[in-house]
Amino acid sequence: MGGFFGAVSKNICTNDVFFGTDYHSHLGTKRGGMAFYGEDGFHRAIHNIEHTPFRSKLEGDLDELQGHLGIGVISDMEPQPLLIHSRLGSYAIATVGKINNKEQLIEEAYQNWHLQFMEMSRGRINATELTAAIINQADSITEGLLYAQEKIEGSMTILLLTPEGIYVSRDRYGRTPAQIGRREDGYCVSFENFAYYNLGYEDYYELGPGEIVLITPDGMEIKSPARKEMRICSFLWVYYGYPPATYEGMGVEHMRNRCGKMLAKRDNVTPDFVAGVPDSGIAHAIGYANESGIRYARPFIKYTPTWPRSFMPTRQDQRDLIAHMKLVAVESLIRGKSLLLIDDSIVRGTQLGNTTQFLYDKGAKEVHIRPACPPLLFGCKYINFSRSSSDYDMITRRIIREWEGDNVSNETLLRYADPDSSEYARMVEEIRKRLNFTTLAFQRLDDLEEAIGIEPCKLCTYCWSGKE
Repeated sequence: MGGFFGAVSKNICTNDVFFGTDYHSHLGTKRGGMAFYGEDGFHRAIHNIEHTPFRSKLEGDLDELQGHLGIGVISDMEPQPLLIHSRLGSYAIATVGKINNKEQLIEEAYQNWHLQFMEMSRGRINATELTAAIINQADSITEGLLYAQEKIEGSMTILLLTPEGIYVSRDRYGRTPAQIGRREDGYCVSFENFAYYNLGYEDYYELGPGEIVLITPDGMEIKSPARKEMRICSFLWVYYGYPPATYEGMGVEHMRNRCGKMLAKRDNVTPDFVAGVPDSGIAHAIGYANESGIRYARPFIKYTPTWPRSFMPTRQDQRDLIAHMKLVAVESLIRGKSLLLIDDSIVRGTQLGNTTQFLYDKGAKEVHIRPACPPLLFGCKYINFSRSSSDYDMITRRIIREWEGDNVSNETLLRYADPDSSEYARMVEEIRKRLNFTTLAFQRLDDLEEAIGIEPCKLCTYCWSGKE
């Protein structure tokens, strides 16, 4: 995934971009960077943030990054923003998304455009650099951004900083958000709108799918109107989004409360406590508790001062160890108790299985699990949902492969995705047994869509339904 923030101001905007970008640290763990345009041109800084937060790594660069126009990005993938000198002029570019036809586009660049690229570790090409190369084939920046939308399969939201302002291009199907804030001295653009509230900006405009705008200190100009078809990622509400964020008019915290309420309406267990797996399961659990009348409690607390993110290490065993170390038990709320836990999702199942065993070891009588979304069956093709290199990293697909073989058809997978089928019931029961849950019930997709509250045809649910 990744997040971005940009500002255009009649005054120096360095601090706005610094703090606005830092507010996106929950969306990426690999690289962080900022680029500015000021009186003496462009300046840029990029750092590795895998073991040190964005704020700590970048604050030492602020004196060198003075400007009244700037962009920042938190990335789970490539180093960025990049500074580009091209036939369209000089600019800085940052992207959030995923290119599925990357190899095809690279080969086309070699054959038709006679380009070369900087090579990263393991022979990879920076997707942001490739995006810039596509843009530069057109006769203007706006035409280049439209061309990139057409050429790139997957999704790509782009911030492009020029001496006149920031071009913002939301990905063609609006899978990720781009929101404009306004203040007396200028404008900002942000992935998460909450990131600009404490900086004094107010909500001004939310880009539609494929829409392109130019923001300057004096205003906003629509360069290309929004397309009609939208497929915004549903998982933004379930997990990725920070609680105070809002997308398409639906707040993340509000949606998660509604989601927990939906789970409670279909449930018939009577545990002593309802709890959310910190942190992304908490709001879902509060919604469940409020609907069911069962007391909400915190039988374990996440210790975050030195372990803020469990997915930072690249090795799975390290992530699992950190996830275990950061959970501290409140034994008086566990021993002899029946607990119902809500987590955002089950991917591999390893951490939630370990958490369940941790509770049993502390004396829990029962552990009922209620994931806030349906079973994940299809690897995300659009926003780098996880670092998984294979669909078989998911516990659902490993079980299905054991039962159906390696060459399982899409038709078969769709039967396992149907919550009313015998295949689905069998799969859920197998997950329950393997992870040692007392009971297991996933959120239904129709209930999840109702909790989000926008038209289902505008939502991307591919990871659960297999439907693009």
